[in-house]
Amino acid sequence: MELGLPAIAIHGGAGVRPSGDDETIRQREVAGLYESIETGWKVLVDGGPSFEAAVAAVTAMENSGVFNAGRGAVPTTAGEVETDACVMGQVLDHGIWREVAGAACAMTWPANPVHVARAIALRGDALLLAGPGADRFAADSGLNRRDETLLTRGSSMSISKIGTVGAVAVDKEGRLAAATSTGGREGQPPGRVGDTPIIGAGTLAVEGGVAVSATGDGEAFVKAGFAHVIDLGVRRGEPSEEATYAAMALVERWHGTGGAIVLNPEGELVVICNTPAMARAWCSGKGLFAEIMLTDSSKLAGS
Repeated sequence: MELGLPAIAIHGGAGVRPSGDDETIRQREVAGLYESIETGWKVLVDGGPSFEAAVAAVTAMENSGVFNAGRGAVPTTAGEVETDACVMGQVLDHGIWREVAGAACAMTWPANPVHVARAIALRGDALLLAGPGADRFAADSGLNRRDETLLTRGSSMSISKIGTVGAVAVDKEGRLAAATSTGGREGQPPGRVGDTPIIGAGTLAVEGGVAVSATGDGEAFVKAGFAHVIDLGVRRGEPSEEATYAAMALVERWHGTGGAIVLNPEGELVVICNTPAMARAWCSGKGLFAEIMLTDSSKLAGS
């Protein structure tokens, strides 16, 4: 769909809704989508860069406790909550826009994993920090420590227990950004890392290419090189939709399911999933839309 500039899109995970689907929880999910998309959109309409808009939108979803990220992250088999995040985009540095990226994984310290990824990107002396090193970096950077008593541990989450949250944005000047955050997969072994913090797999934003944030079976998205495949296809002249479908076919080749949001510098958005449900929203000068997509066509949406 053609959103124009500026524009922002988010996802709150793609997967299978559990049994005992609850309308109240679904309403909370939609409310969480609205809060997130409106938070990111405000950054853009106030003239802010896409990088900060994507981070703001993901922060709101981490704080909601509804999705599998931040407060809603699910525990490992050891009972610990480990989180991953990644950001990529452009920032203004001494009057020059430069591309930056940062990622962190297997963290137990931060309240907002995406803030750690942002801090790594802005510092610029590392791309990916893991485990205790990422936790130490978060603490040394003065970022907020998570309050264990506020963790919902997936209890409010109903889209998917392998879910993820993410945002892609393009600002008025056509600069792209992407941010993704996850609480991993329910029952995963300690230290397991999926596609979220892997640039070119679950997250990507490259000047002249596309911004991508994915969700689903992380191992399959990594094996497929999902985001890179889309970006390379677009650079070869393929339409964004065609390139996205080709990348998802590679995920399926590795027996993976999930979804993604893809945005180009002209504000063209592609939303894809091969799962029964996906939480998604987008906003531009043409309006705001949010929904929990279900195969039974039961959904909540607004504009």
